[in-house]
Amino acid sequence: MANPNTVVTWVDARERLPRSGTPVAAAITGRYPADSASESDTAVGEEFWLVRPMVFTTLHWSEDGVEHRDCFVDSDGVVRLPYGLISAETVTHWAELPTLPGKMTHGVLGEDVQPALQNAWGARPLT
Repeated sequence: MANPNTVVTWVDARERLPRSGTPVAAAITGRYPADSASESDTAVGEEFWLVRPMVFTTLHWSEDGVEHRDCFVDSDGVVRLPYGLISAETVTHWAELPTLPGKMTHGVLGEDVQPALQNAWGARPLT
């Protein structure tokens, strides 16, 4: 098998955004549990900064019909905006996800999956 290691290059979301439709690793910051400021104007919850897989898109419609532009969307449909924009959780940095082992793409579907897996493992199909 080819070398399974990859190098990640983080991009500051304030400086540049990915192409629409690009799957990315997104560094997200916010507070958990998410809550608005209290009466004393002090933030509630614990601050976090973590990485999640997301897709960047220039236009996204939420299930509630809200239009979002230039945003990151996770697999649960949660929308996060680039850092500096008003959002409870924002994306500070992003990095393109590596391609699948032995492939030049991020996804394989249907009948092409098993041959791609066998090629990546360098083995014959299990019987």
